[in-house]
Amino acid sequence: MDKTGKTIRIVAIVLLGMTAAMNLLGGIGTTCAAFSSNVGYRMAFKEIMDYRWLYQILVVTTILIGLAGIWGLIKLVRGGPNIYRDILIILVVGCILAGIHYFASMTLRGKAAPANVKFYINILTLIVFLLFKLPGIREKVNFSSPGGKNETGAAGGVAAIMAGALTLSVFHWAGPSHTFFQQNWTYVFYLPLVVVGTALVLWGIVLIGKVVRSIFAPPVKAPSLETA
Repeated sequence: MDKTGKTIRIVAIVLLGMTAAMNLLGGIGTTCAAFSSNVGYRMAFKEIMDYRWLYQILVVTTILIGLAGIWGLIKLVRGGPNIYRDILIILVVGCILAGIHYFASMTLRGKAAPANVKFYINILTLIVFLLFKLPGIREKVNFSSPGGKNETGAAGGVAAIMAGALTLSVFHWAGPSHTFFQQNWTYVFYLPLVVVGTALVLWGIVLIGKVVRSIFAPPVKAPSLETA
């Protein structure tokens, strides 16, 4: 695989990793509005109370599609038959779910963050994956075969760091639409989000560190076969 093919694989892994992370965050983050019986939540999300059934379905299906994205990411790294087709299916379903969430929130509440961010990321990733099939590009990469160790490690590291940064920053970009009674309710999940986000960033740093060490490591000399 040439440099273009390696770059395409790295871009694919990074985008798919971000999309899977965003879908998981979006599904988990909607749990309170969809399932909580707390009076405060009911008052804050009073506009959607008659449509909680829809949000409950979105929570379950979005979490599942997030997990499917992680499975697709693992398969993309390892390579395998039909992986490109499977990822396209995951992305199309993700776009549909994110679109329903986005437009439902805009219609019922007049605001959609962070559902809009989730929708845009799903759409972006789907478009990029479709572009991979354009003539002149599709010949450069074969997703059915595993990538080289270094580019796979680098792509996985970048994807983990970006997913971790997305998780750690959720309090800021999702906060405005989740602030009620002068309180940012995203902090309800503060501990698990910080733990998961930090773990992802550290894991990404470790992966990239291994790649850097591999690149700069002195070549191993082959044992001499000379006989006396």
